[in-house]
Amino acid sequence: MNEFYGKNGILFRLVRAGSPDMQVCCLQIPRDLLLLGIGMNTEFLFAPSILACDFSDIGSALARIEECGGDLVHIDVMDGHFVPEITVGAPVVASLRRRTKVPFDVHLMVDDPEHFIPLFAKAGADWLTFHYEAVTHIHSVIGQIRQAGMKAGISIVPSTPVPLLAEILGMVDLVLVMTVNPGYGGQTMIDSCLRKIRELVRLRQENGFRYLVSVDGGVNAGNFTRVLDNGADVVVSGSAFFNGSLAGILQSRTDFGGVDAFVRSRTGGG
Repeated sequence: MNEFYGKNGILFRLVRAGSPDMQVCCLQIPRDLLLLGIGMNTEFLFAPSILACDFSDIGSALARIEECGGDLVHIDVMDGHFVPEITVGAPVVASLRRRTKVPFDVHLMVDDPEHFIPLFAKAGADWLTFHYEAVTHIHSVIGQIRQAGMKAGISIVPSTPVPLLAEILGMVDLVLVMTVNPGYGGQTMIDSCLRKIRELVRLRQENGFRYLVSVDGGVNAGNFTRVLDNGADVVVSGSAFFNGSLAGILQSRTDFGGVDAFVRSRTGGG
């Protein structure tokens, strides 16, 4: 009996059915799920993105995130300028803050993100990530986020190379690698972006930096293992989480006892 994986990570099995002719049976099992327990990295934080949830019932989405053991709630803030779409603002985040104790990982896809720092600090954001491409005075913005009591993250779009972050990697708590062009959910991952994860992990190890590496864009059951194998600490997923296809992967995770404990294990800091 022979098995092989198809283009989308689906396992196929060749079987004989009483004749010399071989038949192909599609088992519909993503390759990444089959690797659970036999080598897949199970040490990561998971941040479901509410961008893919039913916006008429976000409360239920938060409840599902809690039930599935989500470590962070990833909230995409879009302004219609830096990216084409408009999503939620600080008032919505403040309302959601009253519905859950899970830390909020707020991703600003906006121009002039420094204007929004006080608003999202007051709304209850725990981590605030802005885009390298949207800011000139990056050091200042990182300092403002820290002074407001939040963890500071920097994000890069697929066309931005990691070396451009050299001057600020020692200052941030998180680097978010976009593996799709930001602005829409449900896109296909740009695989070439995965090498940025390895590069950021290497730079962290060589320089004693203390940031986490987060990945957002097109993450699903078919590529989850590759994301982790490249060294991601935080995995963001919206569509694949809410359609239920990540259930097996999430059940396999190592329990670190909370986000702070995980950060200490990866970076040596709190």
